[in-house]
Amino acid sequence: MKIVKVTYTAKPEYVEQNQQNIRNVMAELQRLNHPGINYNTCLGADGKSFTHTAFFKSDEDEKTLLTLPVFKHFQEQLMANGPETAPKQELLNLVGTSKDIFGA
Repeated sequence: MKIVKVTYTAKPEYVEQNQQNIRNVMAELQRLNHPGINYNTCLGADGKSFTHTAFFKSDEDEKTLLTLPVFKHFQEQLMANGPETAPKQELLNLVGTSKDIFGA
């Protein structure tokens, strides 16, 4: 299993568009219903800081997300709009969970 957390702060004028791009990614992931990807995004209390957390069953599952056209579009648009703070990626190790992440 691989867990990736990405945090960044969007410019206030880009927050709404960023949220729409994230919703588009989530809609595509829901449509695909890929069993090895569990991906979520939260917006911080400041209304402009985003935290993405992705759980991948394998490296191949991560590649599936990273190669989706809608995900590439999301990333390109975010960088084109110059976030206030650049995305910071962190790899995490799972200690425990209340539910089976991959529904096996």
